[in-house]
Amino acid sequence: MSFQNASAFLSPDFIIRAAAQPWELAGVRDLRHRVFVEEQRIFAEHDRDAIDAIATPLAAISTLASEADQVVGTVRIHEEAPRIWRGSRLAVAESHRRMGRLGAELIRLAVCTAHGRGCDRFLAQVQMQNVNLFKRLRWQPLREIEVHGVPHMEMEAELSAYPPIPDPFVGWKTLSPKRRRQ
Repeated sequence: MSFQNASAFLSPDFIIRAAAQPWELAGVRDLRHRVFVEEQRIFAEHDRDAIDAIATPLAAISTLASEADQVVGTVRIHEEAPRIWRGSRLAVAESHRRMGRLGAELIRLAVCTAHGRGCDRFLAQVQMQNVNLFKRLRWQPLREIEVHGVPHMEMEAELSAYPPIPDPFVGWKTLSPKRRRQ
């Protein structure tokens, strides 16, 4: 018998892929609600909009015994105009922000997926506290803007840093930084 608190355990293994299963799509919606409505209070009731109808939701999924367990990160992508893509609603569960890499892996999947679908430009409106992360991932700031009353930076990805991915539903597994060093 173990006396450790199982709820304190966070698996170091994650699946990064497009969300497709009903439980994954529900997890994406729930996570976005927790982050943008409850935590950040950017929206009063929900963060859904018309883009959700055309966007591809991507997810970081935690694992338990090497099996998919729960959605702990998300971002959505859509083609805004011919060959111009946009990412939005990047969110990582508060419990998993200290794991590192989940936001970066979601950004990588987002841009590589759009690149694989013929993207010539990939843009995002990034909250100011995340600008340095995007810069490290080879994004360029374009201009400061305000979105839903929150300061953001319009940014553009350097596509040459993101090889095209033909099928985002296959995705990949990633390990937390601590686990990779072992």
